[in-house]
Order: sequence, then structure tokens, then C-alpha cells
Amino acid sequence: MDLSLLQWPAMVVNILAVWLLTSQSKHKRHAGFLLSLLSNALWVVWGWYAEAFAVLGLQVALATLNFRGVRKTD
Repeated sequence: MDLSLLQWPAMVVNILAVWLLTSQSKHKRHAGFLLSLLSNALWVVWGWYAEAFAVLGLQVALATLNFRGVRKTD
């Protein structure tokens, strides 16, 4: 399986997540944080495969912020 292609769904999920995060609706923002976490996971898998360690570090930091966002929108 060619994991290099994983960057494309990761990008699409990330864009959708940011779109939802800008919503006035609490439920849509909550969904945006959850999608952001999915995007973080996809980027981590891709980053590990591509040995892109800066991407891994960034995604761990962003996931931490997204967990905080999930808690605050509950």
C-alpha cells in the first residue's frame, strides 16, 4: 500500500475541519475539532511513513490543542 497518497485525504479532512471550526454553531465547531483530530492522525501516519519528523511534532502539538478544543466545546 502506497502511504504517500494518505496526504491527500489528510489535507481534505483538515480543510473541512477548519471550515467547521469557523462556524457559529457549537456543534459544528465540536465536529471540526473531532475532524481535526482525525486529520492529525492521518498526518502522523503519513509523516512517519515519509520520515517527516517536523510534521510529526507539529501534529502532536496541534492534536494537543484540538483535545483542548474538544473539551471546551462539550
